[in-house]
Amino acid sequence: MSGEQHVSDAGRPADGAAALPAGVTLRPWAEGDDLRLLEVWGDPADVQQHQDRAMLAPDSAAPWRRTLVAEEDGVPVGAGTVFAQSLHPRRLWLYLEVAPTARRRGIGSALLGALRSAAEQAHAAGEVTTTHLKTRFAVASRVPVTTGRDDDGADGTAGDAAADTAQAPGEEAGAAHSAQVAGTEAFLVAAGFTPVQRSRRVAVAPGSIALPPLRDEEHPDGAVLEEASTGSVELTRAVAAFYDAVHGWDPSQMSVGAAQQLILGPTTGASGAVVLRDAPKEEGGTVRAFAVSYTAERQDAPADVFLGWDPELPLEDAQLAAGHLLAMLVAQHPVQVEVDEAMPALEPILDGLIGAKAALTLVDTRIWATDPA
Repeated sequence: MSGEQHVSDAGRPADGAAALPAGVTLRPWAEGDDLRLLEVWGDPADVQQHQDRAMLAPDSAAPWRRTLVAEEDGVPVGAGTVFAQSLHPRRLWLYLEVAPTARRRGIGSALLGALRSAAEQAHAAGEVTTTHLKTRFAVASRVPVTTGRDDDGADGTAGDAAADTAQAPGEEAGAAHSAQVAGTEAFLVAAGFTPVQRSRRVAVAPGSIALPPLRDEEHPDGAVLEEASTGSVELTRAVAAFYDAVHGWDPSQMSVGAAQQLILGPTTGASGAVVLRDAPKEEGGTVRAFAVSYTAERQDAPADVFLGWDPELPLEDAQLAAGHLLAMLVAQHPVQVEVDEAMPALEPILDGLIGAKAALTLVDTRIWATDPA
């Protein structure tokens, strides 16, 4: 749910001090570079890279950021950025990309070395608290690059994830993407990165999970589902606690204000929320699980939903709460949810649905860092 990175100088070892090829220079990011680079980069390989490119931006002091462009004979061919986030202070985010025609020549290595040097200087000056880096890239994607949370949700799976109506890449395109992934991994290994996390966006088909009984006269112990305001203090605290709990691998400092700004506020696109309680609120029932929707209206495409639970619950109870709420969410319409390896209450549920062909992985992402999780 933070900035997304991809390293694309496929297969070239990074030595931290690589010399630039003849005719190649580095300069700060300038207005219009995004369009200039698009001409030589071409369309993004996947939805992850589509989102990652948006992280390229001018230098700033607060939050701290340095962005460099590699030019060859005056034409931009590559770019990279490194920046700090107060929410995740342990590591700086990194994003690099080099044009396909300019790879394997040391441009990516030179960009990485220059960005690392900038981070080290900023650290020495007290401008950033760390020099460790993190980056991410998709190993598989079925989401068209014009979609994603930033672009009104995922298309292409229709209402039936089980039918696998999303089109996988063709054989030639799939082979090219696999080669790019292999090159990215080789580049990162040589640069001192190791994998720290797997994150997926998964579409779940409607009616794929049996509904739990709702509380009524026949089921006095049934589930209690209530709508919640995205401005609710109770919901905001639940979201903040959950976010911190599932980011132990990349420690976060999610305050109530940050949860509102980054996850629940009007600028996030949050359009509604529901909570699952162990009893009605007026009877002292507490939030056991919650779901925030980023899709304004129900449609055939899976609605984008942020699903979480009370991190204080025992694992078995958390799995039950997450499963019950997910079942209610997909009772009639498909949804897409994000799941990390750090979410043991949700990951097994989705893996089981994927195995039963009742869910489909839309994007499969790997996060690598220069220090272990």
